Amino acid sequence: MHALSIPTWIIHVSSVIEWIVAIWLIWTYGELTGNRNWWGLSLAMLPALVSAMCACTWHYFDNAESLEWLVTLQATMTLVGNFTLWAAAFFIWRSTKSPDTVEPKPIKSEQ
Repeated sequence: MHALSIPTWIIHVSSVIEWIVAIWLIWTYGELTGNRNWWGLSLAMLPALVSAMCACTWHYFDNAESLEWLVTLQATMTLVGNFTLWAAAFFIWRSTKSPDTVEPKPIKSEQ
């Protein structure tokens, strides 16, 4: 494990743990509010978690050439994760829009 320093490993591992906790907290928030869109966000976070685990695994094995496919998988999961997170955020935003909301009309000046 000479690829990364101890402080860098601490950052990597704590980031993965933090992401797992965030997924769990968002899922719990979805349960408490009854808004399934928050569950969608927690599921949308999974590709980014896979990406982080790919990076940690590749570094754990000293960036072995036989595991270079993990770099491609990491990049792919990052791309997929960005799109899934965008979609989940959109659905949460859309769920905040009330169907009874009327768009405000521009104020016309009377001259």
